[in-house]
Amino acid sequence: MTGSETHRAIDAVWRIESARLIAGLARIVRDVGLAEELAQDALVAALERWPSSGVPANAGAWLMATAKNRAIDRLRRAKLVDRKHAELGHAAEPAHDAMPALEAALDGDPGDDLLRLVFTSCHPVLTADARVALTLRLLGGLSTPEIARAFLVPEPTIAQRIVRAKRTLSEANVPFEVPRGAELVERLASVLEVIYLIFNEGYSATSGGDWMRPALCEDALRLGRILAQLVPDEPEVHGLVAVMEIQASRLRARTSPSGEPILLLDQNRARWDHVLIRRGLAALDRVEALGGARGPYALQAAIAACHARAVTAEATDWPRIAALYAALVQVMPSPVVELNRAVAVAMALGPAAGLAIADALAAEPALADYHLLPAVRGDLLAKLGRLDEARRELERAAELTHNARERALLRARAAALAPQD
Repeated sequence: MTGSETHRAIDAVWRIESARLIAGLARIVRDVGLAEELAQDALVAALERWPSSGVPANAGAWLMATAKNRAIDRLRRAKLVDRKHAELGHAAEPAHDAMPALEAALDGDPGDDLLRLVFTSCHPVLTADARVALTLRLLGGLSTPEIARAFLVPEPTIAQRIVRAKRTLSEANVPFEVPRGAELVERLASVLEVIYLIFNEGYSATSGGDWMRPALCEDALRLGRILAQLVPDEPEVHGLVAVMEIQASRLRARTSPSGEPILLLDQNRARWDHVLIRRGLAALDRVEALGGARGPYALQAAIAACHARAVTAEATDWPRIAALYAALVQVMPSPVVELNRAVAVAMALGPAAGLAIADALAAEPALADYHLLPAVRGDLLAKLGRLDEARRELERAAELTHNARERALLRARAAALAPQD
């Protein structure tokens, strides 16, 4: 194996194993920052040794053993062994006997450790931006430059977010544990929000020159699938996975060969990934079997399923989609959800009915700079023959968006409504 091949193998192993390494270490040192540092030490050791010795047959076990040794060395140097020894219930024994007990403590259930890491990375004490960056770093295995490129944010900004997030968790003494009872529900909502934020940024990039960033969708899907395995009885987790699987099935059909956006009703449905659709529908079946069909993510998955099941755009069950959005507004009141309902109502009952809902949102402060409000109004006004108003709305939407591809699409739609000489 050449040096470059070895480094690619190390990168692949790290992407797969890093979260488990950090999670196992964090349970012992109770500090995700220190845990990541110890895991990085193991990675450095691999980079130093594997090019000459070769990649071990069980590379993950090698990294874990190396990380454990670094953890023990660090605890010994910091004179923390006696305290850890006492926590393990062996305070009466001499300190030199603490090492075997500490090593045994490091051999916990990887699934439990990962779940603890998920809840710690997504703790509400952190800002949404910090939760996203830390989750991609610790659970996604992405480097700081990779996260910065994904979100088109300067690398120092991402680095600062991650450093501050670790410091905040440490200073707040956030316990490395899975919450219980009512707190579990609240904290799980934060975890799902973070994963969905990552997915949506990949599905519809808020800025930059690309309509989508599929790699972020893949990262979010991987995190969602891991979470579904860790908490298999939580219906909303499966609901989120269902939404992401079904929406991700459209990625290949959402752009032209040159990168221009293709809207849902204009997509070639033969290009949709039917394996992902089947996985999404199976996840939705799991939601319903668990009795969670009225949860926010479950309802969004049901809406996505309506599109997935329609062989053609004309066959879409718009009355059902409008009804599902009405139910979603009840459980997750939001101007954005209401705007989506306006589109569904317009498709089911006509553009005038949808425009009435969209017009009622014009005074919503949360939508003051939201480009999709004038975009929707422009589309509905055009369907009603109010072309001058429609053009102005689409031009305003183009000014508000930060995505170059979307801006070009909106300007083209506006230009198509201009009077012909």
